[in-house]
Amino acid sequence: METDYKIKVENVSKVFKMYNTPMDKLREAFSLVGKNYHTDFCAISDLSFEVKKGEILGIMGRNGAGKSTLLKMITGIYEPSSGRISVSGKISSLLELGTGFNLEYTGIENIFFYGTLMGFTREQMKKKLDSIIDFAEIGDYIHQPVKTYSSGMFARLAFSCAINVDPDILIVDEILSVGDMRFQAKCFNKFKEFKDKGVTILYVGHDVGMMRTFCDTAMWLNKGQLVDIGDPTFISAKYTEYMYLDDISDFTDYKLIAKRNIFGSSDKETSEKKVGVS
Repeated sequence: METDYKIKVENVSKVFKMYNTPMDKLREAFSLVGKNYHTDFCAISDLSFEVKKGEILGIMGRNGAGKSTLLKMITGIYEPSSGRISVSGKISSLLELGTGFNLEYTGIENIFFYGTLMGFTREQMKKKLDSIIDFAEIGDYIHQPVKTYSSGMFARLAFSCAINVDPDILIVDEILSVGDMRFQAKCFNKFKEFKDKGVTILYVGHDVGMMRTFCDTAMWLNKGQLVDIGDPTFISAKYTEYMYLDDISDFTDYKLIAKRNIFGSSDKETSEKKVGVS
């Protein structure tokens, strides 16, 4: 893998087996004739892209587009059904509330627990402890079990842990949306610092303003497929058009793009004739 690229995704697909009932899964496992009781669901389909060192990639798409599935494959939680993912460097991720934390532990205990998961010793985490507590700004709650935290407090502690373990790659999946405006601004200022240090960031969110302001590149996923990737202002404008107009308009830029991707140039020409494009 070239050192200029921290993440390289090559023709990756992810297919899940969907069962109507748990009993169907058991029947399939013990079927003597190999009978299938499942339906295949393709969450990601033949996806390829690259992320450079120090680049901030924003990933947008409606709910169910495959964003979280993609991030879980990059972090190693899921294995791709086909294709290849190459990652260079240490990943620190915030995929969802609760990941990497024990709800019965206090905030302090979870800091050390998270550090252990990231490969740090207790002595190393002691040196980072003050920085993590100061950034989280949750006061005396740091000594309380995290099951008593609000979602915003949880996000503060999780993000503070993630950024203080010296990652090469930081992955954030919508968790910042539960924080207040001040904390979000603080987090994005940290993104700028990380960028200057050469840290690669993958950010998933629905705020197109944030995408335009903080991301170098934006990627739009829909139904597990790559619709477009490029300049955040251009991509977010197309995505916004799709989200507001797709249900009420027969033809939008998105649908024309989708037809080109799925059916090829011949169907594109047919579509253009229908809308009167010469």
